[in-house]
Amino acid sequence: MGLNPPFDKEGIYTVDGKLHVIGPRYIAMVANALANETRARILRYIAKKPADLDELSHIVGQSKANISSQIRKLENVNIVRAKYVPGTRGIRKVVELNVNQIIFHIADPEKK
Repeated sequence: MGLNPPFDKEGIYTVDGKLHVIGPRYIAMVANALANETRARILRYIAKKPADLDELSHIVGQSKANISSQIRKLENVNIVRAKYVPGTRGIRKVVELNVNQIIFHIADPEKK
């Protein structure tokens, strides 16, 4: 049984709030991004509402630099997205979930 486009080749696709992950390399990339307690705590928090780096740093109890690094890993696999908004002292980086579901496609997309 083949998959319909855009799922006919390996990759990471975001469709209707769902992250579709196809192929061993991409499954490993997303699994790696999720396999960290700090990133899991960040995801749990922003699932309720978007948050800026200061807020996440306070909630998680780590530096803004570390939180920024953790966010980047989640952004690289399209789980979260960041936007820059005006704040009281400059610009704030606000992070929100990009998807509400992650689906790992185990079957080979080439098989019909």
